Amino acid sequence: MRKLVTSLIVAAFAAVLSTATAQTPTPVFDNAAKLDTVAKIGAVLTNRYVFPDRASQAKAKVDAALAAGDYDSIGDPNEFAQRLTADLQSVTHDKHMRVSYMGGLPPAGGQQTPPSAPPPTNGGFARVDRLKGNIGFIRLMGFPTPSIFDPAANDALRDLADTDALIIDMRDNGGGSAESDSYFGSFFFDPAKPVQLNSIVNRTQSTTEFTTTEFWTKPVATPYMNKPVYILTSKRTFSGGEAFIYDLQVQKRISIYGETTGGGANPGGMFPVGPRFGIFVPTGRAENPLTKTNWEGVGVVPDHPIDEKLAFRAAMSDAVTQLLKKKGNDPVLTAVKATLTQQTEPTPFVEAALLKFRTTASPGTEAALRRQIEGLEKGQPDYDEMSEGLTNVTRRQLPDLEQIMGRLGAIKSITFNSVGPAGNDVYEVEFEHGQTEWRISPLAPDGKVEGLSFH
Repeated sequence: MRKLVTSLIVAAFAAVLSTATAQTPTPVFDNAAKLDTVAKIGAVLTNRYVFPDRASQAKAKVDAALAAGDYDSIGDPNEFAQRLTADLQSVTHDKHMRVSYMGGLPPAGGQQTPPSAPPPTNGGFARVDRLKGNIGFIRLMGFPTPSIFDPAANDALRDLADTDALIIDMRDNGGGSAESDSYFGSFFFDPAKPVQLNSIVNRTQSTTEFTTTEFWTKPVATPYMNKPVYILTSKRTFSGGEAFIYDLQVQKRISIYGETTGGGANPGGMFPVGPRFGIFVPTGRAENPLTKTNWEGVGVVPDHPIDEKLAFRAAMSDAVTQLLKKKGNDPVLTAVKATLTQQTEPTPFVEAALLKFRTTASPGTEAALRRQIEGLEKGQPDYDEMSEGLTNVTRRQLPDLEQIMGRLGAIKSITFNSVGPAGNDVYEVEFEHGQTEWRISPLAPDGKVEGLSFH
């Protein structure tokens, strides 16, 4: 048995292509810039996309569109990114593949309304509640890196260990770290009997060779065994969120209520393609050890298909019904069952809200952030203090990073701001020629940085 658990989708320099300072000149967006972007997209696809044959077809698609003048009339870089995404997906049918515009020009049509802020979380957990009838409830928004996720998961399952059933709301879970979603799956199996949940087949860069990383359950302190687990899904459930659900569905460990999920099973990373564009390219594909396939393009199909807005009520009703059969005439459960006909969300049933939020900086993050920034300023990042995933991302984005850090100048001050929605420590960093916001994950047990970003 080969146990390989490596995070394949890492938080990294996601905003590396954003404007570093107000003095940075806005790049020209013209046909030459489009030519450069399309050429670089073709190179990334050729060298990195997990399906080399589709990479060639997708490259040919955007090359032909460029040569035919299909992009000539596009004056908005956001529209250009959307058109490239549509053209690439029309060939690859890969829902993870997406071209993004990273900023530098005002949006067409004037000011856009910013998206609403996500709810605060502790390591991806937006709610951890004990509901009436001794039923646990978790709302899980995503799977951040293990240094953030694992402690939060340990707290959540410890607090709900004595409940009789568990409902997990994954309706807004967009995924994240493959290692984290497999760690969460570990709570629902016998710690003494490791179970392989998933594999990721990765393409070796610039070759047609592949390696496989296996994801197994790990021993956890408070396993949630031999009790029913109900999952809520929607069309928004995606990527690593789907992985957790699919893997436990295959093992017949859960019951799913809601809508068929988004259908994205190919993990990868963001690659810069020019000074203001990036492309997310899948470099691997999920392969379940039992089905030998995954949910790409089809999603995870619920055991109980229902409108996502009614999914909680359906799951809660079934949980209460099963517990009444087990416990007999329980007055609390009977009252809950009667009330469910008027309720579709958990709030009216909350008996105890158990989620705890960290409000102070995680130990060591300020010093680690200073060392990383100073290394980037010198063009010599401290790779020894980075996880493997962050190292790989930093190496491929280093040319852009060096340019931005050169414009910013030396550090003047670093100030802790808050704990971000995903559980990263947020710092305001003032430089000689500008100010940026940096987000760094709590240090892993080995002291390494798993996630780092700025804008």
